[in-house]
Amino acid sequence: MSLNINTTTNGPYVSLIDSAAYTYSASHDFYNDITAGVIGGGTPPVGRIANPTGGTVAAGVFDGDNVTFTAVTTPTSIEALIIYRNNSGANTTWRLVLFENSGVTGLPVTPNGGDITVSWNASGILLI
Repeated sequence: MSLNINTTTNGPYVSLIDSAAYTYSASHDFYNDITAGVIGGGTPPVGRIANPTGGTVAAGVFDGDNVTFTAVTTPTSIEALIIYRNNSGANTTWRLVLFENSGVTGLPVTPNGGDITVSWNASGILLI
């Protein structure tokens, strides 16, 4: 599974999550496990992380461009982010990579019809 592929059907994506509708479980492994909590983006896949880099074995850092969700109107709170690996298959084959709900600047946030931008840390998104 490569995170540094960058096409419209393959690569890393991020979803905004309402924790009132989705409860994290270590047994969840594919996108279909989280769909109840996904908000702000319409039909997946949305939230593509452009220009992803998988890092090197020595550095081990995954990074990519910030992601903007436009005109998010769902009147519920966003408390978490989930990164997943999209592919051209069904969402039962889109592997979950990261669930993040703590230490995220700007979360929780309540959508108001405006854009929501996920700005990654300058040091990278995660260590791999």
